[in-house]
Amino acid sequence: MAVHKLILDDSFDEVLYTLIALHCRLEDYRLAYLLNKYLGITLSRKATDLDYNNGQVSYSIYEWEDEKQLITWSLVSNICKTEELQQTNNTSLFDNQEKITKTFQLLPEYKTVNYFLKIDSEFSFSKEKYILDSILKIPQIATAYSVDSSQLKSKDNLIFN
Repeated sequence: MAVHKLILDDSFDEVLYTLIALHCRLEDYRLAYLLNKYLGITLSRKATDLDYNNGQVSYSIYEWEDEKQLITWSLVSNICKTEELQQTNNTSLFDNQEKITKTFQLLPEYKTVNYFLKIDSEFSFSKEKYILDSILKIPQIATAYSVDSSQLKSKDNLIFN
């Protein structure tokens, strides 16, 4: 019996998308409103957040599907802070519990980024520059820049569906 070996190219494995990192101190709903205003899009909060680590870590996500151009826009937070109570081992009269705040990132390679704007389409350089320039016109955003998604180690975290 002959053995048939199939070799699949990884070319279909890569999904084309544009990823923009946003640095700002805004709440997620306020940032979504400003992006809607300046970019002419309609981001709205999804019913459920992105959950990781069995629901212990969640990231807010806003999404808009442009049905005319068949493009999906997603705004997702990169930082999640959780509080835990930790019992101390002091033998004292009173039980001491300390609150410990743990910080998790959706993309650990970019620890300082507050939000990511993922656009499920690869734009030309001029269109991407126009989007970045429009975002940088928002006074509350400190900076925004494109991220090369091929260099990401944790790109699987960007699969939202």
